[in-house]
Amino acid sequence: MASSFLSELMRIFLCAFVLSVHSSFEKKVLVHGAQITVPVSSLSPSVNCTASTNNVNSTLKLVHKYGPCSQLFDGGPINHTQVLLEDMARVKWIQSKISNSISGTSDLKESAVSLPASYGPYRSSYVVTIGLGTPEKDLTLAFDTGSALTWTQCEPCIGSCYNQTEPIFNPSQSSSYANISCSAPSCIQLPSGTDQLTGCSGSTCVYGASYGDASFTAGFFATETLTLTPTDVITNFEFGCGENNQGTFDGFAGLLGLARDPVSIIEQSATQYGRYFSYCIPRSTSGTGYLTFGKGTVTSASLNFTPMVTIAQNPLFYGINITGISVGGNPLSIPSTVFSNAGAIIDSGTTFTYLPPTAYTALQSAFKEAMANYTSAPPALPLDTCYDFSMLSDITVPAITFSFDGPINVDLDVSGMFYVLDPSLVCLAFVANNADTDTVIYGNTQQRTFEVIYDVPGGQIGF
Repeated sequence: MASSFLSELMRIFLCAFVLSVHSSFEKKVLVHGAQITVPVSSLSPSVNCTASTNNVNSTLKLVHKYGPCSQLFDGGPINHTQVLLEDMARVKWIQSKISNSISGTSDLKESAVSLPASYGPYRSSYVVTIGLGTPEKDLTLAFDTGSALTWTQCEPCIGSCYNQTEPIFNPSQSSSYANISCSAPSCIQLPSGTDQLTGCSGSTCVYGASYGDASFTAGFFATETLTLTPTDVITNFEFGCGENNQGTFDGFAGLLGLARDPVSIIEQSATQYGRYFSYCIPRSTSGTGYLTFGKGTVTSASLNFTPMVTIAQNPLFYGINITGISVGGNPLSIPSTVFSNAGAIIDSGTTFTYLPPTAYTALQSAFKEAMANYTSAPPALPLDTCYDFSMLSDITVPAITFSFDGPINVDLDVSGMFYVLDPSLVCLAFVANNADTDTVIYGNTQQRTFEVIYDVPGGQIGF
């Protein structure tokens, strides 16, 4: 009990630490009621890693894939054009999975291995490092609440393997690796987590998973020992050992799936962690956050929960009910049916928040009115509300608050309002969907600095 209590205290402290790593920034933040004043320099990431040294049980360090805290960092700038294009492609993929389910036109194909995809994990993804095999090999995986299957590239690369920073996992060198039989229940149930039919190679289960712009992975469905920390080990963990992996993947070794499905790490570790996890996304690409499995006995007094909604058309996603948005302390005039008709999910893999056009227009109008004294900049599509702050030392921006069922209100951090290409091009980090009926996606930029808690058995999400 004492160790669990201390672990939870450390976890809460770690999030507080992540929120305050830029001490100069924190000292200069001024809150004037419904406005916030910050130095322009605080909007851009540091060239150095501002890493936390805290170590909490069942916790993985969470970093931006191309930030200086990541071992995948090559020292170069982020390709913002790629980020924007791949984010739009991911949104198209998510919304097609939901709309296809609504129309009854499933993406299931007979030949999963040869199925091309239409999106790939983008350059803005956040990654964690896990251990796989016996002896364990460190692998850096993109973490994703919108995907269920965990997979990594494996030797031999029968089809193709993309370039990754770490050595590709070789199952023949692990004493704990085992293939799963085609007749095994987990193989039979796997299509619910991949939207693709499984195949067989002899008596061995073969999987396939696609993500959208000719990006896909295929290989053997297998079990292995997965190590989160030296004291947190999951044996007989079911994963995809990909021998044919193609598309826009780059650098990282695969994907850690946290969606709502039996093959997800959340369900596979249910006896250990109770289907409970949380993460804290850092303020900038130069900071570190965390991904934690399980919960302790202490709950932060500032923690507020909203109901976790099941998306009937595709229950893999974590649904939420958005009820309103405020700008500068003033609720926007958005009919409640705008959000309820569209439905909404919270997603760790989508960079921006995608809103119904009616809601986005109201948000954009109120924000532009409050920012009328600042110099506008050309759009960086799909971001169309941008500013040039390059000649300024400080800016004052209106607070943006999201309201959810509960009811609860979430005041965004300034880092959750903007996407910074450079000081002369700083854009409002929201995008309008094509139609009011398209699913709303609450993206990872708006989740920055919050501890986001997924209490799956309790059916609630906390901020």
